Amino acid sequence: MKHFINLDDLSNQDLTSIVDNAITLKKQYKEGIVNQQLKNKTLAMIFDKSSTRTRVSFEAGMTQLGGHALFLSDRDIQLGRGEPTKDTAIVISSMVDVIMMRVSSHDDMKTFANKGSVPIINALSDESHPCQLLADMMTYKEHKGSIQGKTVAWIGDGNNMCHTYMQAAKAFDFKLNIATPIGYEPEQIFIDNYAEHISLFNQASEACNQADLVVTDVWASMGQEAEQKKREIAFKEFQVDQNLMKNAKTDASFMHCLPAHRGEEVASEVIDGKQSLVWDEAENRLHAQKALLLYLLD
Repeated sequence: MKHFINLDDLSNQDLTSIVDNAITLKKQYKEGIVNQQLKNKTLAMIFDKSSTRTRVSFEAGMTQLGGHALFLSDRDIQLGRGEPTKDTAIVISSMVDVIMMRVSSHDDMKTFANKGSVPIINALSDESHPCQLLADMMTYKEHKGSIQGKTVAWIGDGNNMCHTYMQAAKAFDFKLNIATPIGYEPEQIFIDNYAEHISLFNQASEACNQADLVVTDVWASMGQEAEQKKREIAFKEFQVDQNLMKNAKTDASFMHCLPAHRGEEVASEVIDGKQSLVWDEAENRLHAQKALLLYLLD
């Protein structure tokens, strides 16, 4: 049984196959071709955080493939409260075909993978966000071709998205420049594990030098709202604006996983400009996750 908890769970060949199939599925959908490969299949979607793109993309994706998606918030089930997590995993997995989790605790996902009986998908945890990277890699390939050998600049917080870009650098064989304020670097275990594929900077302009792709994320993620003012000060030199983009290649692209705060981590002129792939990137969550579901359910 296959799980998708981190990009490292799958080989480069399998990840590339999923991305290629996602591009095909998108083309077929645009042409009006009906795909019922997941007819009578049920996806349980477990959330302990609010979401826009994750819920809509997975729910719409299952519908488009002929299946059903079941939304379960932390108000609907007893995850980790009135029932041990392992018991919840056993019970839910006995009733559905695949489980998607957007939860704070990465360990909860590991428990579901160890104790459950169906594939588990990490739709975001405190450690990583691999579904977003499938969409990002799909988007880059659609617009620019293979990302192998390219240079990607990550600007901002060394958070779960940064961790996943580090995994992607190894999986898809690109160079990753990471620029963070001092004290906001990625976790040391990720730095150690992916040292051959990354370079660390404290100057955003240096990380962007000759980059093919520039990526950022919000300065304060969900649950860090109390740190907003402190982070605004720490990150004030890390906004992706037109001046920063001039350090990248002239045909460089820009991505952001959304939601975005214009005027903070990114300038309006960049996210709404010609170099931005953000809107295709967001839409591609739908098609990349359809390809992932088909891969896991074979």
